[in-house]
Amino acid sequence: MSLQRVMKRLSLTRPVAVLSLALLGTAASSVTWAQSISLPNTILPEDQASQQQVEPPVNDTPRADWRSGTYGPVANQPQQNPDALPPFGANLFTGGFRGAMGDGLNADYQVKPGDQITVRAWGAFEFDRVLPVDAQGNIFIPGSGPLNVEGQNSQQVDSRVRGAITSVYPENVQVYTNVQGVQPVAVFVTGYVENPGRFAGTPNDSVLYFLDQAGGIDQDLGSYRQIRVIRNDQTVATVDLYDFLINGSIARPQFQDGDTIVVEERGPAIAVVGDVHREHRYELIGNQLSGAELVELARLRSGVSHVLLRGDRSDGPMAQYFPLNEFYTQTIRSGDEVAFSADQRSETIVVEVEGSYYGPSRFALPRDARLSELLDAIPVPENMTAVESISLQRESVKQQQQQSMEDSLRRLETTYLSAESSTNEEAQIRAQEAELIQNFVQRARELEPSGRLVVAYNDRIADIRLQDGDVITIPEISDSILISGEVLVPQAAVYRPGMSVIDYIESAGGFTQRADDDHILLVRQNGAVENARNTPLRPGDEILVMPEAPTHNLQLAATLTQILYQVAVATRVAVDL
Repeated sequence: MSLQRVMKRLSLTRPVAVLSLALLGTAASSVTWAQSISLPNTILPEDQASQQQVEPPVNDTPRADWRSGTYGPVANQPQQNPDALPPFGANLFTGGFRGAMGDGLNADYQVKPGDQITVRAWGAFEFDRVLPVDAQGNIFIPGSGPLNVEGQNSQQVDSRVRGAITSVYPENVQVYTNVQGVQPVAVFVTGYVENPGRFAGTPNDSVLYFLDQAGGIDQDLGSYRQIRVIRNDQTVATVDLYDFLINGSIARPQFQDGDTIVVEERGPAIAVVGDVHREHRYELIGNQLSGAELVELARLRSGVSHVLLRGDRSDGPMAQYFPLNEFYTQTIRSGDEVAFSADQRSETIVVEVEGSYYGPSRFALPRDARLSELLDAIPVPENMTAVESISLQRESVKQQQQQSMEDSLRRLETTYLSAESSTNEEAQIRAQEAELIQNFVQRARELEPSGRLVVAYNDRIADIRLQDGDVITIPEISDSILISGEVLVPQAAVYRPGMSVIDYIESAGGFTQRADDDHILLVRQNGAVENARNTPLRPGDEILVMPEAPTHNLQLAATLTQILYQVAVATRVAVDL
């Protein structure tokens, strides 16, 4: 049975239109499918249509013309100074490079004086020794003489040693070589680092190892893109750490004793803020770069659609707002601020349905979709669904309830915890009340509002416009009454016509000593909260007995009772004082 048929007996405030619904998917399946439902353009009776209030026209004229290249609201904010942001790569030297000294035994290592090479031969010639590389770069092999191995890698050393031995013993000789140990080196690290100095390592250690030994790059003044390795007054390597941060590649010069690593002064920089994973200062090579190059550097969040570019030019300050695809060709210069933003509002919202119904649980709808359009497209089990008790949970309502509760609790603390006492007896009473208030506030703040929006009242359903993230609850017809709060035995009981609220409370053991029998709430299936003594019971209702404020201070008791009601309406929980 469709809600379209069930809802005919309910008064709606808007005619039904044609709606196309798209299922996003359920937890049990990732398959996406769509259903298109044509709804009749139902015309309301004249007596109902005449009662409708005509909504005032909405002025949807944009406050700024985004196509003009000027981003109005943000232009009033101060421009972000690149110096106020951490540099890109600021966390690089927290990874413990200083605790990862290299052993110098990789395949590309070039032998130098002071290293040790193991040479083993067996067969027609027996030999097993560790040979040092002398100051001339030679090792001495008995029967063959000195052999120069300086500047050769392990494979080349093995080939030369094998050739030297087999030239003397050409038959039945096996040869094995291994670069066993390397000569340590001392490297100077200076420039814009935290702790300049002379640090020990191996020739094959990386630049990062020595920089980490020096405490890393000065985040305010040091360059991450201009790091030089100097040997004998000549630059033998230049390191750009952006290549390592983005691509994992880094220059690997083989260090010699007395080399110097110089971190240059930081070059021109720009500020990157907005919808990026981390707001950073990016250093430039030269004085400018293209938008495409910056997008490669920055880590954008999903959904980024526009870019605000602000800075100073020769003809004065400038601020331009570009779609992302147009930003690629723009030129960014030193001192500019680039703000990425997800400024493209989707034309589709996603809502969820729960409770007694058939079909998918999530729907993609047009932004202007209304509740009646969705309800008329959802089939429900016949004679099992309480369509007159439909309710809706909305995140914005939840936030408003949370803020309202927090404001009330803060006023309670401010009013009663800061009051002065004129006598000792009054001070003792206020101390007891203060403890009561603090315990109550702590428990109340732990509760989470439901965000329930009452849309069904007196067999009428408000035809409100849906919002992204709404959860529509279509409850099942219930045969029970729930009794909770300050009763001896909270329980669910079968609904019996003719039984009163007090009858159900007596069946649950009666009131507790802390119960306020003058304040009993009735929570309907649709989320509405009413006074139980003045309202007839219906199946599915919840009887909520409120606690009494345990204080003789009439003003404090009234305030606590008011907040108790507010918490109960927002959370459907009676907080025990």
